[in-house]
Amino acid sequence: MTVDQARGRSVRLLHHDASERPFIVIWEVTRACQLACTHCRADAIRFRDPAELSTEEGRRLLDELASFGTPRPLVVLTGGDPFERPDLVELVEYGTSLGLSVALSPSVTDRLTRAVLVDLHDAGAKAVSLSLDGATADSHDAFRRVDGVFDATIDAARTIREIGFRLQINTTVTRGNVRELPHVLQRVIDLGASLWSVFFLVPTGRGANLEALTAAEEEEVLHWLHDVAALVAIKTTEAPHFRRVALQRAGVEALDDVFPPGPLRSDLRATTAGLLAGRESAPRRPRPPIDVNAGRGFAFVDHVGVVYPSGFLPVAAGSVRDHPFPQIYQESEVLRALRRPDGFGGRCGRCEFRAVCGGSRSHAYAVSGDLLGEDPSCAFGPATVG
Repeated sequence: MTVDQARGRSVRLLHHDASERPFIVIWEVTRACQLACTHCRADAIRFRDPAELSTEEGRRLLDELASFGTPRPLVVLTGGDPFERPDLVELVEYGTSLGLSVALSPSVTDRLTRAVLVDLHDAGAKAVSLSLDGATADSHDAFRRVDGVFDATIDAARTIREIGFRLQINTTVTRGNVRELPHVLQRVIDLGASLWSVFFLVPTGRGANLEALTAAEEEEVLHWLHDVAALVAIKTTEAPHFRRVALQRAGVEALDDVFPPGPLRSDLRATTAGLLAGRESAPRRPRPPIDVNAGRGFAFVDHVGVVYPSGFLPVAAGSVRDHPFPQIYQESEVLRALRRPDGFGGRCGRCEFRAVCGGSRSHAYAVSGDLLGEDPSCAFGPATVG
């Protein structure tokens, strides 16, 4: 099976030109947060920055996102902690009135109350994502550096589902918690999450102090995630080679013969089988990963209006205070370069999967300082030469 034949079945393709309009835009509405998480890409602060986008500027940004027309980009309001903004309900209501699908990614603090969640649901927010970086209070609270956050997260997840939101669980993977992933998967399933978003640590912000997986370990985890994708919908962040793995595995029957599991994947499989033994679950078709990458279908707007290819790639493309977002997205040379995979360096530029993967530009930049460089987090040796 060729890449082109497998692509439509194993990877979801956008129904529009990603160079013309984004599929998803993340807006960091504030950098204020009462947590101090060890992996925070933003190095969040305790108090709101007086320079962050005002309500009026935020409404203008939402106007510009809606101006793309159908299909409008998905909009995620994140932080810091978006619940630190007193105008959050107003922003959600306004974005919804423009036809935007708005989701929220809050921190689990005392601000995350049922009353506020109900107000946001009434305002039109569709989904809420919560972070769960460990399957127990000991491991998760150590990540968050605040005692009691694990129990509060489990309670918040149940409340979110009760109110009627779609629930997404985000998990950042490091060498310190990788073997706990099957236990986190069990929690994700038990909480009734619609999507499990697995983040692969980029050494930026506070995350530079943690230990990322090796490329070989990341490959093992990606294959395991593909193994369990029939249990819950899964997406990866900063591991676009999950799409390459999906394409490689398409139509292969003897997977272990073609992709022999190493010690890590074997351990993850054994733990998963033990945890989920005897469970009855309705069969579901695995959700293929979507063909979106930094600057190509994806963009990030920080709290002061600077546009980046992603929140983990600190190379500015422009500011919405200077130019409309559509102009930045379509014309920025930074973003345009990220849409030309033939110009990528090293293995990424030679890889036969470069058009559908492209590698993690954030990992490339964090390690080499070259956003178009080879992705060191990928273990694949491309066959294409020249």
